[in-house]
This record gives sequence, structure tokens and C-alpha cells, in this order.
Amino acid sequence: MLSLSPVKLLVIVAVVILLLGPDKLPEVARKLGTSWQTLRRFQQRVESEVRDAIPDLPSTGDIARMARSPINVLNRLADRVENPPSDEVDDEPAAATAARTLIANVVNRPSGPPPPATDAISADPSLN
Repeated sequence: MLSLSPVKLLVIVAVVILLLGPDKLPEVARKLGTSWQTLRRFQQRVESEVRDAIPDLPSTGDIARMARSPINVLNRLADRVENPPSDEVDDEPAAATAARTLIANVVNRPSGPPPPATDAISADPSLN
């Protein structure tokens, strides 16, 4: 993972100033800022269109947290299945069963390589 300490950032800034020179630096910084702003607007437009199409989509921060630690998401789902809140109506037995099955498959998944395929071609030595 890339970690930028203040010293590393200072060295990068010094190298950029030496390479670009003080006369081109404001122009490059302006172009970089404009590009960044355009990219942010594009991201916001795409996100709003996706949210219009899928209104029940979790927030971007929630999706990022789920991507960083899927095991925590599975643990929370398991907790909700085992101990549903008292105000939650238990009309989702299919979702609870699916969550239990998913968790069981993830926890009990074999860690070794998959078994070799035994089809007609690999079983016949004259074809190899």
C-alpha cells in the first residue's frame, strides 16, 4: 500500500517545482484542478443516475465499507438472522435462509485446490 508521509509529500512537491518551474506550475495546477472537478462532476452524475434507477442502493460509503470487509457484512447479516430486532416483522424467511446458507458456505468452504475434472477426454489416455 502506498503511504505518503509529510516528508515524502515535501520531496514530491520540490521535484515538481524543479521540473516544471515556477512559471508553468500555476498553469499545470489549474489544469489539474479543472480535470479533478470534471471527474467529480462525472462521478456525481453517474451516481445520481444509478440511484434513480436503483433507489434501494446503499450509500457509497456503505458500499466501500462492504467491499473492504465482506466478513463484517456477513457477520452483521448472521446477527440479524439470529437476533432480529423486536420491531422487525418476521416475514422474510427466505432471506434468513439465504443468509444462513451464504454464511455456512463461506465459513465451511474448503481451502485446498478444487478436485481435478474427470471428463471423457481426460479419462482416456489415448486422447492426451
